[in-house]
Amino acid sequence: MRFVKYGAIALGVLLLLGVGGFFFLGMQSQNGTAPGLVDGQLTACPDSPNCVSSEDGTTDEKKVERLPVGAWANLPATLTEMGGEITVQDDTYLAAEFTSSLFRFVDDVEFRLTEDSVHVRSASRVGHSDAGVNAARIAELRENLDG
Repeated sequence: MRFVKYGAIALGVLLLLGVGGFFFLGMQSQNGTAPGLVDGQLTACPDSPNCVSSEDGTTDEKKVERLPVGAWANLPATLTEMGGEITVQDDTYLAAEFTSSLFRFVDDVEFRLTEDSVHVRSASRVGHSDAGVNAARIAELRENLDG
């Protein structure tokens, strides 16, 4: 009986530490901004699996297709409708933030306009895995732009 009692207490402490850790990471992700352009391209994805990009040189498991150039004009409204907040917008670059509802994790979504397409990058600011959220967001964006 004593073992069950102490085991339950230990499990509760571990659960609280885990939840607290997620809240801490969520708060950490609220600091910062989108990485922006590096040598005229969207920043390369890190080694962690929480990023997707259409830029050349992106590994196959993180690669997404570019958007058609005609999508550029509709991006701000579509991103806002999806719950994003536009943070930077100029003639050829657009950045938006998406914040998760539970732990308040912030993901950056960026776009770079070229003559024939729109490059896209979506990445989590903190953590290692995103459980496919960034890839799903770009798929949803593509669907919303096509619809």
